[in-house]
Amino acid sequence: MMRTITLAASALALSACAGGPPPEVATPTPVLPQQFYHAPDAGTGAELAALLPTSDPAYDTLAAQALAGSPTLGEAVARIEQARAGAARAGAERLPAIGANASVTGTRTNPAQFGTSLPPGIAFDTERVAYAANLTARWDLDVFGRLRAQERAALARVDAADASALAVRNALLAEIAASVIDWRTLEARQAEIEDDIAAAEELARLAGVRERAGIAPGFDRVRAESAANASRSRLAALDSERARLTGRLVTLTAQGGMQVRAAMALGAADTELPAPPVALPSSLLVNRPDILAASATLAAADAELAATARRRFPTFDLSAALGLLAFSPGDLFDEDSIVGSIAATIAGPLLDFGRIEAEIDGAAAGKRAAFEAYRGAVYTALGDAEAAYGLVAAADRELAAAGAEAESLQRAARLAETRQEAGLADFLTVLEARRAADASGERAAAAVGRAKRARVLLWQALGGDPQPITRSISQ
Repeated sequence: MMRTITLAASALALSACAGGPPPEVATPTPVLPQQFYHAPDAGTGAELAALLPTSDPAYDTLAAQALAGSPTLGEAVARIEQARAGAARAGAERLPAIGANASVTGTRTNPAQFGTSLPPGIAFDTERVAYAANLTARWDLDVFGRLRAQERAALARVDAADASALAVRNALLAEIAASVIDWRTLEARQAEIEDDIAAAEELARLAGVRERAGIAPGFDRVRAESAANASRSRLAALDSERARLTGRLVTLTAQGGMQVRAAMALGAADTELPAPPVALPSSLLVNRPDILAASATLAAADAELAATARRRFPTFDLSAALGLLAFSPGDLFDEDSIVGSIAATIAGPLLDFGRIEAEIDGAAAGKRAAFEAYRGAVYTALGDAEAAYGLVAAADRELAAAGAEAESLQRAARLAETRQEAGLADFLTVLEARRAADASGERAAAAVGRAKRARVLLWQALGGDPQPITRSISQ
């Protein structure tokens, strides 16, 4: 008997080893540059969190509401719980399974099935009821580590879900920050346009006075009133942009329009522009949540390949049962009613015509796909960060130029007014100078908004605020 068992086990082991090891899938670390092309000088940057408008009460309020009630973030958190449940199930598969059962079975036997009459004095009941209760146990010893590999894959998927949720959180906060910045930019543009209207109305009033005095034609007053009406038209157009931002914030925060408007009325924007922080491209590998998610997915694919390859090997199971069996309820707890069994089982593939090899090839292809997805996430992050640094630098240059332009045109407008009062310039020159100065103020306000928005993009591109991620892969 032992010789038969030994031969069977040897045959199963040899059949598994004949296929050789699983295919090797190279996963080298992507090569990154030493530094970003548009990165600022070392030692001049602020903290990463300072790139967000955290000093704006509206941002703090809306961000807190979004983190508490956003459906998108809630879905991501639910996926974490789903992955954790899968990991718990995979871990439980490595432990014994203990069960219980009870049954009542009635049987009726036909005496004619024995073919002849029974000997005299021998009889049996043709109808019988059996009562049974059992405890059962089964345990896969996992000698070759298939269940361990499946648990590693499930734990890696938990890490992937955790990192994906962090990416959703960062995207949510970045969109809220950008929307708040856009709202404050509209307020700054509104203030500039209102100044334009006031200046145009004053010019129209002065032109009216000169017209009534007979020293200037009515055309000057009409031109000034037209400039004021043009500014009013630009002012009215801002309402459509506010409506769009309100709708966007309602979607992001899962709050009503009234709550969003109330939050935006809490305080004024901070005009300070922090210097961009200095980061190395290699830091993206540990800070970007999308890269962390892709890395965890790659680890899960590697563990799945290992688990699939181990299907070539036999499984060793231990099973046992202990119970009661009686044919009368009164005899169920008698000592003679105790029954039991214990068994050791070995099972494995002998000839599957390539089924397992095909599954291994599929798992290897899945790992290669996961690695390419990881490389894609790395270089996407590298491109995002490079572009964000470039946008910050370009926006700062634009802001400096817009500020210088606004200052020059304001000075030119004042000089034109002084020359008109001295009789050295006509009204049309003053009006054109004033319109140019007013338009430059709105452009400068918009440039401030773009500079702040570029910093939000940089915050997200560098990984956002770090959050703890469950490190379960090594367990």
